[in-house]
Amino acid sequence: MITSAIAEFSYALPQGGRLAGLDVGTRTIGVALCDAGWSIASPAETIERRKFAVDRAMLAAILTAQSVRGLVIGLPLNLDGSDSPRTQSVRAFARNLIGFDLPILLWDERWSTAAVQRTLLDADASRARRAELVDKLAAAYILQGAIDALAMARPLDDTSA
Repeated sequence: MITSAIAEFSYALPQGGRLAGLDVGTRTIGVALCDAGWSIASPAETIERRKFAVDRAMLAAILTAQSVRGLVIGLPLNLDGSDSPRTQSVRAFARNLIGFDLPILLWDERWSTAAVQRTLLDADASRARRAELVDKLAAAYILQGAIDALAMARPLDDTSA
């Protein structure tokens, strides 16, 4: 299942379990993971893109090793919210991951890379260090936005009874 609706994604997920966030670029894939309670997203790694079969195998190994229950993939919309050729490429990438049998959320990532770049510049990171970190940090930024929205979508347990 692929969706852009947080409620639909939430419904498809089990209660708890790790989620992975992906920032899919033309040359790299940034990967982030969150804890099973969906509170904190952390950058994990950056995969250098090769052929799709190789990229898919590398992702499968990470997702299996980390017992991931759902994927959040950054969707690079235009500033006005419309699709672009890059958006279509990410949608196709997501469709090719359906075989993982995980719910997939396409999450608006229009400002993720800019926010991460600004943070790295504020931290006075060198150009080389920024290039090394930006993709996995953008994936964490994307994933954190989604898990924050999930917290709002899931009702709290009624423990007052």
